[in-house]
Amino acid sequence: MAAEADARRVPGPSAPSRRVVFLGPPGSGKGTQAAALARELGVPAISTGDMLREAVANGSELGRRVRRIMESGELVGDELMAEVVTERLAQPDTGRGFLLDGYPRTASQAETLLAILEGEDSTLDHVVFITVPEEELVRRAIQRQRGADDKEEVVRERLRVYREKTEPLVDYYRGKGLLRQVDGNRPVDDVRQSILDAIEADATEAGE
Repeated sequence: MAAEADARRVPGPSAPSRRVVFLGPPGSGKGTQAAALARELGVPAISTGDMLREAVANGSELGRRVRRIMESGELVGDELMAEVVTERLAQPDTGRGFLLDGYPRTASQAETLLAILEGEDSTLDHVVFITVPEEELVRRAIQRQRGADDKEEVVRERLRVYREKTEPLVDYYRGKGLLRQVDGNRPVDDVRQSILDAIEADATEAGE
């Protein structure tokens, strides 16, 4: 059984590509799911924070620009973020795909990601949208009790900002036929299996 599991995690040369964006509100578990599925599918899980930290650590001219902005406490703008994403997705470990968490956050960034992938002669395969009721998201955040950011009013404000800025991406990707909605208000393993089933079903239908 262990050998079978290992074979499943390491894709062969004929394995289908897995270029996936994860969407969902704060606390929906998309980062946890991306990390677990990365091991399952044999592709890297990439978060916005990871990309920015790697860019800084590389010490390149791009990394120095990112570092200056981050040290000033300002947000990294769309143009610079696009450069960071382009650099990260061009690395060899993304050859069979990636699981992208935290980018894009807006329709404008979604268009930018599309252009980046087209420049590499590739495309997005799936967008996984993990849904969780707001009251459950608030409960999860308060239960963590990590600090002031987990106070109920702060959590609800984060969710409001998410709905305003990021949720429109749901309609954007639904219109492109890429959206795969998954109920995230279940045990972690069940959610992961539902995501995997949706991705595998699409690959089968496509004849991959």
